[in-house]
Amino acid sequence: MSDKRGLHWFPSRLREGLGVGKTTGRLTSIGQPPAPPASGRGDIPQIISRRKLLGAGALGVGGLVLSGCDRLNSSPGFRSLLESADGLHLDSQRLLGREALAREFAPGDMSPVFRANGNRDVADSAYRQHAASGFSGWMLAVDGLVRKPLSLPLSALQALPQRTQITRHDCVEGWSAIGKWQGPQLSRLLDMAGLLPQARYIVFHCADRFGETPYYESIDLVDAFHPQTILAWRMNDALLPVAHGAPLRLRVERQLGYKHAKYVMRIEARETLAGLHGGNGGYWEDRSGYQWYAGI
Repeated sequence: MSDKRGLHWFPSRLREGLGVGKTTGRLTSIGQPPAPPASGRGDIPQIISRRKLLGAGALGVGGLVLSGCDRLNSSPGFRSLLESADGLHLDSQRLLGREALAREFAPGDMSPVFRANGNRDVADSAYRQHAASGFSGWMLAVDGLVRKPLSLPLSALQALPQRTQITRHDCVEGWSAIGKWQGPQLSRLLDMAGLLPQARYIVFHCADRFGETPYYESIDLVDAFHPQTILAWRMNDALLPVAHGAPLRLRVERQLGYKHAKYVMRIEARETLAGLHGGNGGYWEDRSGYQWYAGI
């Protein structure tokens, strides 16, 4: 599979701890963020690009194999190294300005196969009824710290001004794929709802679950208002498939794949992430200690 974006920037002390030589790359950055979640974990450190990791030799990094989210978390030494980069990554990503864009590609660069990450279906009976009807009765809720809560059918989202972008999805498991996404910018919905001054985080509540635990994710307002952050209902010139999060998924193009919430049912504006599930801002952040900021 084509890997045309190049190397991710990687903090030198983390790079050296993993036994990887010097790398070059570029910083993608945006302005000053709000404070990190109450957990104190702050941001997520960089993950080496799949091509660089394989080129350096995974065995030279203590036998690390990027084969799944849980396995990335299985090594205490690796987790310690990742956590040692707290505070460096988010600051560096935000250094160059709010509007820095993730690379966009040409149609000829699109991957012939784009595998689905995370859950590929939803067991919830209400969701399955919506899917059986083509999501004709489905509604997206936008609420929390807003002046005007919204309840929008899919047709209303499709009628809004649309952004189309061909971008690369980078999964923490070590694979990447380039796909085409279409949907309204998240900023447009937040402007329609009218954020209250105390709103600092945007939370995405999803229909899928891992056991009894619902999937959710969150971003700050800097990423929420970024022009490439969209709510995609269309993928590769067709309606978004169920395996990829139908009827609506988040695309936050400057973060790793687990931040791109699928099966989005509700968008909530909050002042803090404390008191929400495990308090760390997302399912994998709560369950496996992933860092909240997953910028690439």
